[in-house]
Formats: sequence, structure tokens, C-alpha cells
Amino acid sequence: MKKFFLIILASVATTQIVAQETGGPITYSGHVARIINENCVVCHREGGIGPMELSSYEHVRPWAPLIQLKVASREMPPYAYDHDIGIQNLRADWRLSQEDIDTVVAWVDQGSPLGNLEELPPMPVLRDIDDWNFADQLGQPDVVIASNPIEVPASGNDMWVKQYIDSDLTEGRCIKALQVKPRGDANTVVHHATTYFARANAEGGFDREPASAYSMGMWGELVPEEVCRPVFGESIYWDIHMYPGGIGATAPNAVVEDNVAELGIWLHPPEYKAKITQDITAYQMDQGDMFIPPHGTTMTQGFHSFDHPVRIDSFAPHGHLRMNAASLEIFYPETGRTELISSISNWSATWHHSHLYEQESAPLVPTGAILIAKQWYDNTADNPNNPDPDQWVGWGERTADEMSHFVVAVSHLDEETYQELAERREANE
Repeated sequence: MKKFFLIILASVATTQIVAQETGGPITYSGHVARIINENCVVCHREGGIGPMELSSYEHVRPWAPLIQLKVASREMPPYAYDHDIGIQNLRADWRLSQEDIDTVVAWVDQGSPLGNLEELPPMPVLRDIDDWNFADQLGQPDVVIASNPIEVPASGNDMWVKQYIDSDLTEGRCIKALQVKPRGDANTVVHHATTYFARANAEGGFDREPASAYSMGMWGELVPEEVCRPVFGESIYWDIHMYPGGIGATAPNAVVEDNVAELGIWLHPPEYKAKITQDITAYQMDQGDMFIPPHGTTMTQGFHSFDHPVRIDSFAPHGHLRMNAASLEIFYPETGRTELISSISNWSATWHHSHLYEQESAPLVPTGAILIAKQWYDNTADNPNNPDPDQWVGWGERTADEMSHFVVAVSHLDEETYQELAERREANE
């Protein structure tokens, strides 16, 4: 409640400032429609995952006070990454600018007027929900590998499907981008889907390397320029977690037939070569058994260093309902300095984002420097996402359990390339 009143008091001051800057009233047609069309309608449309449609003034106006609260508190659009802390230049960044937030807040304080219809911007051309995120930039994937279809019942406990699928990919071929997504109605029941490249080994099993993953909000992985992320192995291993009955506002509470997830891969031409190679790895952070006591809190941290220089291209923390914050730091042993790279203070398991750093801002890590990942957990009644603060919570795959790991995309460098990249950045500053 205190947070709510602080937001309202701030909105009054914001309204006065915005009105002075615009020289008149803030209207839907002249100011707010553009913001909603560019940032909200992609989910809040007919058939979308948002709980209400926001594609016209008639749809938006009844929800104006709630929109103001969610926007002012930065709960919407849903992208939990702290402002003004660490690296801020990110690809696929959903956050609103402060100017757009102030405009929405002022509009609602002024009574949410429609304004002049002649100023109304055209509706954006929206991608189909089943389209690939990188299609506008890269076209359709060169390869699409689907999981085997299964039937998800209308009710029951969490389900997991684990399977190997032949990929027909050429090992060593360089990847431009990857995305995992459910197909069609599968997006109503798939909690997450993780894929791995797999190669048969001499023991009769498989060696695996992470490929890409889907959870609500994950955009995919875009490999930087002048980098090769090589295909590993001839198969794809699928690990899919599903909710019978459905998830959130899209829950159908019905049988979903032929549930399928897809991995799309964009490839460089066969002759493409690059000096820098990239991989993606999940590092466990719990440092042993994780147990969170009833009505208690805990914090995990993990460390990793490399015997060569690297660049961190993306960072994705992972936890479940009790996790509420995460950070990534770099410790430099030679100077004793610790640098905070990324901070997430209001993390929610509803949205799993992979934070993709812009290439010229991605952290360069010298040989011997140490990555430090920290994650915080709240098992008290103060955590609105906590289903039962009376329970002990341990590590496990169920949503009611907890996990502690982070996934990073790493470009592996030699000393010469590291120095070249560092000097290039210094020259551009």
C-alpha cells in the first residue's frame, strides 16, 4: 500500500511536468496510442497471451487506472532488469523509456481523454503468434526441428517429456540465431522447453551441449557478428515441462492434442569462417543442496573463471516462485575491484528473459577474472508469488520446488583478439 501511494504522489508531479513540456493536454490519439501500439498490443490483442485486449481506445479506456499503476511501477511491459545499474544497452529490451512512462501516467491523471481522431496512429502490422522472432531480420529458419507430438490432459500434475530427435545438421556448421517456441495451442500448456545438441559417445549414450530454450518472455539467441557458434552433434535432445490444464490467462482447461515445440536455427553459409567461437552454458549456483526454511529467505552465489579472455554475450538467471532477485558481477583479482554487470531486483518466474547485451557493450572478461552470480529467494508471506510459506523448499524440477542457475552465452577469445576488441571500444568512447 505504501508503494501504491508513493506512485500516486509521483504521478501528480509527473502530470504537471509533462503538461508543461507538451504545451497542452495528453491524449490517447496524440500521445498514448503510439506507446501502447508499440509496446503492449503484441500481447494484448485478440488471441494474444495478455488478459485483456488493448488494440483501441474503447478497449484501453476501462483499464486506464490499472495501466497507469502497472506502467509507473515498471511491472508492464514485463522486463525485470534494473535501470541505471550495470550495462543498459540490450537487444530485445522491452522496457519503456521514462518519457513514455511519464506520458501514460499524465494521460490517466488528466482523465484519459481520446483527443483528435485525425492524430490517431495506424495500428502496427503484428506478427502472427506462431511467427519466428527473427523472421523480419533473418527470414525463416534454415532448419526447424520439432519435438514428437504428445497429448496434454485437461488436469493433473506437472508433466515432463524428454526425447532425442535426429536433426540432420552438419556438425561444426556456424549458427546465426536460434529460437525455441511452442507451436499453436502448445503455448497454453508449455511452461518451458529446453533443447541440447547431442552427439553419440563411445559408451552408448550421448554427450550434450545447450542449444536454446523457451520460457515466457525468452526471445531466442542471436549470435554476434564475426562469431561462429558451431553445431554440436547430429541430434537434438528435448526437455519439455508442461502444465495440464494450461498456464495463466491462456489456460484452456482442456485436452491439448498434438502438443509440439519447435527449434528454429538460422545458419551461415557452409563456407563461413570466424576467428571467435561461442557457446552457451548453464552454471549451477546453489553450491550444493538448497533448502529454504518456512517463512525464511536465502541467497545463493556461484563463481566461474576462464583460462583465456571471453566476452559475455547474454545472461539469463533461472529460478522458480521463491526467487525474487539476481545479479551478475565480475571480480578482477589483480586490482581487487568488483564490477556489477547486471541487476534484477524484481524477478518473476512468470517471465524468463535472456538479456542479450549489445555487441559493443557486452562485458569483456580478461583471463583469470571471476564471474559471480547471485540469486535471492523469499519463502515468506511477503512474497506475492509464494504458494505456501509454511513449506520447506528444496531443489527440484517442479514449479513448487526451486532451482539456482544462470545461463550465459560466451564468446571465447585469444589474447590478441581481446586486446583488439578492448582498443576498439576505447577508441569509440
